[in-house]
Amino acid sequence: MNVTTEHAQGIAIVRVGEARLMYPLLADFAGAVTQLIAAGERRVLLDMSKVTYVDSATIGCLMDLYRQTTAAGGTLKLAGVQKRVETMLTMTGAHNFLDLQADEATGLASFGS
Repeated sequence: MNVTTEHAQGIAIVRVGEARLMYPLLADFAGAVTQLIAAGERRVLLDMSKVTYVDSATIGCLMDLYRQTTAAGGTLKLAGVQKRVETMLTMTGAHNFLDLQADEATGLASFGS
């Protein structure tokens, strides 16, 4: 799976480079984010700008990552969510929990200092 992680302004940025984020790829994706949380990262931004499709397992995974981050006293945000993915998040109610930001720059700024 094409997932990269970098840090900017004290925020862990996880970039998903797959167009279709679905069940077979979720273990690598979730593992990368879970490792960050376990390592003490409390501000995580998921760059979803390349993702054009998610399935129900992905939405469940995102909700679990949200739960893990919140339980650790942190914040998880999504940046660059494509319209089709946003529609899926809205249809399932996940948008009520997940903080969606227009792009990476806006997402980084939304964490404040």
